[in-house]
Amino acid sequence: MIGDEVFLTGASGFIGGHILDALIDAGYPVRALVRGAGQLVARPGLREVTGDVTRAGDLVGALRGCRLLVHCAAAYSFAPGERSRIAATNVGGTTGILEAARLAGVKRAVVTSSSATVGPARGGRPATEDDHADVDRGSAYHDSKIAAERAALAARLPVVLVLPTAPVGPRDWKPTPTGAALLTFLRGRVVASVDGGLNVVAVQDVARAHVAALERGQAGRRYLVGGENLSFDELWARLGAASGRRPPQRRMPHAAALLAGWADEARCRLIPGSQPVVPLEGVRMARHRMYVASRRAADELGVAPTSVDAALESAVRWYRDHGYAAA
Repeated sequence: MIGDEVFLTGASGFIGGHILDALIDAGYPVRALVRGAGQLVARPGLREVTGDVTRAGDLVGALRGCRLLVHCAAAYSFAPGERSRIAATNVGGTTGILEAARLAGVKRAVVTSSSATVGPARGGRPATEDDHADVDRGSAYHDSKIAAERAALAARLPVVLVLPTAPVGPRDWKPTPTGAALLTFLRGRVVASVDGGLNVVAVQDVARAHVAALERGQAGRRYLVGGENLSFDELWARLGAASGRRPPQRRMPHAAALLAGWADEARCRLIPGSQPVVPLEGVRMARHRMYVASRRAADELGVAPTSVDAALESAVRWYRDHGYAAA
C-alpha cells in the first residue's frame, strides 16, 4: 500500500496539515486538495489540486489514479452565521467526495469524524465506539458530524472512520474552537472554570492514526483517537503550567455560562462575520464530561497517545512565536 497515491482533502487546515506531514513521512505521494493554489509549501511527493468538496463532481478527474482517499476537509466552527456552510461542507461534501472517489476508482477511504458522534461519558464510564450521540438541533457542528458519519458509512466504497477528540498542538492558525479556547486562556480572558471536562489529544497522534487507519483499519469501523480525559480545572492548570499564566480560581455555574453563551450568540447574529467568544454550542457541551476510551485505536491501529502536556506546550509556543498571544 505504501507508494499508492493518496488524495487528501483539508490539507491546509490544522488536522489536515499534520496528516499531510504524516503521509509524506510514511512514504505516500499525495495529491492535496486546496481552495486556491500556493497554499502549501512545496516538497517532494506533494501535488496541489485546486477545488472544493462542495463541488465534488468536478473532482472526479483529479481523483483518477489515486487508490486511496483521506477526507479531512470540514467546516469546524461554532459561529451562528456559518451554520449553512457547515452543513454543506461537512455533510454534502462528505457524501459528494466519497461518490466522486468511487467513480474515479479509489479503493479505500479514511474519513475524519469527531468524538462528538459518540457523546459524553455515561454513568462514570468513558464513551466508546459502541456509543452514539443523540442529535441536538441546537448543535449545528456536532449534528453535521453525526450526519457526515452516517453518509460515510453508507458510501459505496470501503470507509474507515477516525474520531479525534480535542486536538492541540502547533499550526492551529484559524483557529479551531479548541485553539480559540487556548488563546482565550493565553490572553487572560478565562476568568472562571465550569464543572465539566473533555478529552485532549496531541494533533500529531491524530495524524498518525489516519495513516494507521489507511493501512490497518477495518472498513466500516470507528476509531476514537484520544489522549487524556481532563476536567476543565485540570485543563486550565495544565495550560497554566505550560504558559506561566495563573489558571482561574473561580467556578461559574452552568446557568451563568449558558446566559453568557446566549448573549454572545445574539452579538454574533447582530454583527455579521463575528466569531463567538463564549460559543453557545461549546457551553452546552461543557456541562458534560466528554470523556472517551481509545483502546480500539491502540489495539487495532497501534496508536498510543503521546504527552498532552508536551502538545499544550507546543501549542503555546507556536501561538506566541506567531504573534497570537503575548509571552
